[in-house]
Amino acid sequence: MKIVLIGYRASGKSTLGQLLSQQLDMPYLDVDRRIEEDIDGQTLTDYWRQIGDAAFREHEARVVQALCACDHAVIAFGAGTLKFPTSRQTAQRNALVVYLQVPIPELWRRFQSDPRTASTRPNLAGGGIEEIEQLLAEREPVYLECASLVIDGTRPPQELAAEVATAFTTICDTPET
Repeated sequence: MKIVLIGYRASGKSTLGQLLSQQLDMPYLDVDRRIEEDIDGQTLTDYWRQIGDAAFREHEARVVQALCACDHAVIAFGAGTLKFPTSRQTAQRNALVVYLQVPIPELWRRFQSDPRTASTRPNLAGGGIEEIEQLLAEREPVYLECASLVIDGTRPPQELAAEVATAFTTICDTPET
């Protein structure tokens, strides 16, 4: 069984994933970081602009398939990873899927305070809070549909890690009927 972390950009997936990895002694895998390894120093934003959204999502789906083959891992998905139907199916297979839900004003605050936003978060090229509202309106129904557990991503990361670890341990310790 694995843990798959989903949510919008800057929701805290990477931070939570690293904490869970340490706490549960499981490898931490990140879809965006793996794509960066594949594209030889290009930023995700430049790569996405160069090949377009459809090709980017196909590449992302291949990475998801490879990472989700690891049965005992914590995997952080990109914000738009679940746009691809096969990625949704892969995410839900033998996994606790955790949606980090964060209010739009807090996401916007996090974007503005992160100097890496322009190079690591495709599509936020001056769209502002309206762009976040639009994309989250499209993506949140998918996040909620796929999630086994929805958590408040504004809480301290250590609290979130404890909650997810408890849920994961409970699921793993429950015999199948």
